[in-house]
Amino acid sequence: MSLAVAYSRAEEGIAAPQVTVEVHMSAGQSGIGIVGLPEAEVRESRDRVRAALINSVFEFPQWKLTVNLAPADLPKESGRFDLPIALGVLAASKQIPPESLADYEFIGELALSGELRAVRGVLPAVLRAREAGRVPIVPAANAAEAGLVAGGHALSAASLLDVTAHLRGVAALPTCPPRVEDLAEFDAADLADVRGQPLARRALEVAAAGGHNLLMVGPPGSGKTMLASRLPGILPPLTEAEAFEVAAIASIVGAGVDPKRFRQRPFRAPHHTASGVALAGGGGTPRPGEVSLAHHGVLFLDELTEWNRQVLEVLREPLESGRIVISRAARQSEFPARFQLIAAMNPCPCGYLGDSSGRCRCSPEVVGRYRGKVSGPLLDRIDIQIDVPRQPVTLLTRGGERGEASAGVRERVLGARRRQWQRSRCANAHLPAQAVPEVCAIGLEDQRLLERAIEKLSLSARAYIRILKLARTIADLAGADRIDTGHLTEAIGYRRFER
Repeated sequence: MSLAVAYSRAEEGIAAPQVTVEVHMSAGQSGIGIVGLPEAEVRESRDRVRAALINSVFEFPQWKLTVNLAPADLPKESGRFDLPIALGVLAASKQIPPESLADYEFIGELALSGELRAVRGVLPAVLRAREAGRVPIVPAANAAEAGLVAGGHALSAASLLDVTAHLRGVAALPTCPPRVEDLAEFDAADLADVRGQPLARRALEVAAAGGHNLLMVGPPGSGKTMLASRLPGILPPLTEAEAFEVAAIASIVGAGVDPKRFRQRPFRAPHHTASGVALAGGGGTPRPGEVSLAHHGVLFLDELTEWNRQVLEVLREPLESGRIVISRAARQSEFPARFQLIAAMNPCPCGYLGDSSGRCRCSPEVVGRYRGKVSGPLLDRIDIQIDVPRQPVTLLTRGGERGEASAGVRERVLGARRRQWQRSRCANAHLPAQAVPEVCAIGLEDQRLLERAIEKLSLSARAYIRILKLARTIADLAGADRIDTGHLTEAIGYRRFER
């Protein structure tokens, strides 16, 4: 009888908790029994491991093998435990030194030939392995993803034979290639392509500078989607910590990560037919939704009034808390969801209310029902609400002057963000409520002005706080130490739906 221990990582959000794989070999009927709350894919690893060992020219022990995946109350899923189970069997049967497993963590699905196949969620596992002081060994197909962790910490292998050769000291495994970043390869479109729309361009700059949510209302073809698509080009790059969070979420959904765009903020634009589960995340085994895939980036919802109202309501909690909790009968998962909401909609069902053409024939009742598809509590969480009118056709046909390029706007945004980081260690939109009175202090006359606006427009306490944060961002863009009347009135003017 003998016992071998190997280490791996489970999938549980982006946490990647440690799993200890214990393999016990004893007298009894030959076979493998797996305990420790394994899902179907893990139970099926018995047959994959047996075939992989035999086809890799190892001896499969004719003993009773008991595999325990600890902790026992943590659900185990996917084929990621094939490799540690196979190595545990080899160590228990003394075909490799049992002590050679202690300094490593193993993740990988085995083909029947013994080759290693890629799995989801490698990046969170590599990050946690580094924190635990062990070296992760991953499939060669996951090498680029594992290499995102600086320092050549992870090793990659193409097959079970490669791993055993490394553990026996015969042939060392290669380290995963370190990432090569190229900020010049950001593929965001340039803001210079937008002709006209000075108010919308200004609002986009303010939104980028403070991380504020933005709603654009205008007729078809006025440039709302074009403006939204230019936002990534003026946003600051991700910090390393933020980039790892974003990459970890992409990893657990199997989306992959491009090392050259490691620090580029995500831009997600789901179709308006998306379900609540697609937006918020969920499923039998909880997976991140669009709000988490847009973490530290932009979630763009076009045709906002065409979305199912119940689907839109799932945005309310993550817009406030920056996270979302998916609860199921058997388990609960929490995913980060600190995104910037950018939305666009038409002013009425026909799309031309207020247009100079006068073609709109929608009655006030019809317009009210149309706009009522977006709830008041959701609108209350959108700091900037602006009109995007149709531009004169001559602006396009006669080749009007191009607007300022994204590079110039980005410099101002970066300057404002630096001031916010030095002052509060966060963007103004994420400023805690208790810090607002000090950070967003205004004079007595401006306080009276804001009180009158709040009373006249019947704004909520949340809107009051958000106006102050927005005014602070406008002041940061101007390089001002304090909020003055011009900054405050501009912030109030952006509450278009309350006017």
